[in-house]
Amino acid sequence: MAEPRIRLLIADDHPIVRDGLRGMFAGDPGFEVIGEAADGAQAVELARALRPDVILMDLRMPGTDGVAAIKELARLGSPARVLVLTTYDTDRDVMPAIEAGATGYLLKDTGRDELVRAVRTAARGEAVLSPSVATRLLGQVRTPADPLSARELEILRLIADGATNREAAARLFISEATVKSHVLHIYTKLGVNDRAAAVATAFRRGLLAVDND
Repeated sequence: MAEPRIRLLIADDHPIVRDGLRGMFAGDPGFEVIGEAADGAQAVELARALRPDVILMDLRMPGTDGVAAIKELARLGSPARVLVLTTYDTDRDVMPAIEAGATGYLLKDTGRDELVRAVRTAARGEAVLSPSVATRLLGQVRTPADPLSARELEILRLIADGATNREAAARLFISEATVKSHVLHIYTKLGVNDRAAAVATAFRRGLLAVDND
């Protein structure tokens, strides 16, 4: 008895990429491309309606990006496995996607045979990573991120409490420029781009404690 076909959803903002991926899998009887999405929000909507086995997810898309879509799928309890397929392999791209719940992470220069194998692997719920991404993740494990200084933690706590840079400066009796400098260092060390992401990452890593009072 033949194995059931793997149902695929393709999410990428470039039509030519979607067309190429659809053509790649259309000729293989083991797969069925059931839908295409041009952004993360559409990917979540189609995943809920079509219930794919695997979603090939680009990361940088207008509107709702790939990481936000992965988080939303996880929140909704979607059973679909998400296989990231992108051109970016920096820490700021890889780590958030993996932490959000992606089953795998491949680059768009991956060959056809390797991509097909990766989708089959992801459909089984097994992790699959491109060599450069695997090396980067191992480096993260072997070389922990720079720890935040005591002053940076003070500022991060104030940010978590909703303080502006000016308010944090007044509370700590330092200049606003100094606070801005510390904030930039915090962003770099945590691998984030804004205050909300810094606070969320800090809570996730246990740098900030939840106040239950």
